[in-house]
Amino acid sequence: MEAVLRAIAADREAALEELKAFLRIPSVSGDPARRGEVRRAAAWVAEFLRGFGCRVEVLETPGHPVVYGEWTGAPGRPTLLTYGHYDVQPEDPADRWTSPPFEPAVREGAIYARGAADDKGQVFIHLKAAEAWLRAERRLPVNLKFLIEGEEEVGSPNLEPIVAAEAGRLKADAVVISDTAMLAKGVPGLCVGLRGIVYCQVDLQGPATDLHSGVFGGSVANPANVLCRLLARLTDERGRVTIPGFYDDVRPLAPADRAAFAALPFDEAAYREALGVPALGGEAGFTTLERRWARPTFEVNGLHAGFTGTGSKTVLPARAMAKVSMRLVPDQDPEKVVEAFEATLRRLCPPSVTLTVTRMHGSRPWLMPTDHPAVQAAGRALERGFGRRPVFIREGGSIPIVTALTEQLGVPILLLGFGLPDENAHAPDERLDLDNFYRGIVTIAHLYRELT
Repeated sequence: MEAVLRAIAADREAALEELKAFLRIPSVSGDPARRGEVRRAAAWVAEFLRGFGCRVEVLETPGHPVVYGEWTGAPGRPTLLTYGHYDVQPEDPADRWTSPPFEPAVREGAIYARGAADDKGQVFIHLKAAEAWLRAERRLPVNLKFLIEGEEEVGSPNLEPIVAAEAGRLKADAVVISDTAMLAKGVPGLCVGLRGIVYCQVDLQGPATDLHSGVFGGSVANPANVLCRLLARLTDERGRVTIPGFYDDVRPLAPADRAAFAALPFDEAAYREALGVPALGGEAGFTTLERRWARPTFEVNGLHAGFTGTGSKTVLPARAMAKVSMRLVPDQDPEKVVEAFEATLRRLCPPSVTLTVTRMHGSRPWLMPTDHPAVQAAGRALERGFGRRPVFIREGGSIPIVTALTEQLGVPILLLGFGLPDENAHAPDERLDLDNFYRGIVTIAHLYRELT
């Protein structure tokens, strides 16, 4: 192990330059114009895996490719499957970045670029840990498999069929994923819970074309007004979702869970200040961490209607659109929730407009027992990498493939995140703390040993 740690330490500058090369590829999976760049990122990952001795296959899908790699030179030892994604979010708004989003820049101990934290930087941590073992020892203490996809940021529409079809090849004793964040700087966290999600688009159609709001206003329903009223009726003044049956299957937080959340070193005032809001909000009766990690929500993610350009235009829009999401907690069922959501909208929608609900994607919530031996092994690895015992945390976001891997493979999932909550994933000036990057490589190198 000492030789591996020396190899990691000696490779720090090279690792940073390699990461920069990976981050320069604008692999925005949701942009058809960048399809070639997404494929270039897949090729980059495949070549890096081959470079340290993996057998690699690029699995084609109707969308973007999945890179599969394996090193199976440790017969009789456990097998670890690493999942991650090489695709990234769009850089919009590009003018809010301090430096160009696809030209990595190092400032104040962090590397700034789209994908630095989500998820290229964290994927690369695993590649470098495996490379260090094989260069220093010419072997690994475990067998490794890698499943690196290019569609996570658009809901992983083609990954679940691959997981189902390739379940035999993907068979492992545990899965490790780094696509989450630590609780805070210097406080390593092992994520044991994720919220699920339902994501929909809501369209309202009124007149056949935009109308003059003075000539026709008052005689025709305004789809923008109707949409705003509909969305406002889906939550109440206490932050509760009003969809009938929405809370029927919500698993209540156990007193022990609430006590564990309360004991975490979480500074609510600093959290509020970092977000730049005058006050925090949410469902009444719950703390901020409870709301983020263990309570369901309804959120409007985007709105569009009518004239939004410079100046004024007195228009009654023909249509209005909203993107909405619902975050789910154990034991909510995405299909049951989306059915109730659509039924509620149809009941509330007036006959003066035409309603269309498009179901875009969803995933189930997930919870991992903290006393599982693999979870305990991951905790020991984090302690070796960061010099202190990790805390158990949950994540308010969703990783759709986690539930699919759990159902198909039936093995523990280890969520070891090395990002920080304020590193602007999905926003301008996304970054990854470089100390966490290097400590992450050490942690994963130790994880291989701890799992044996």
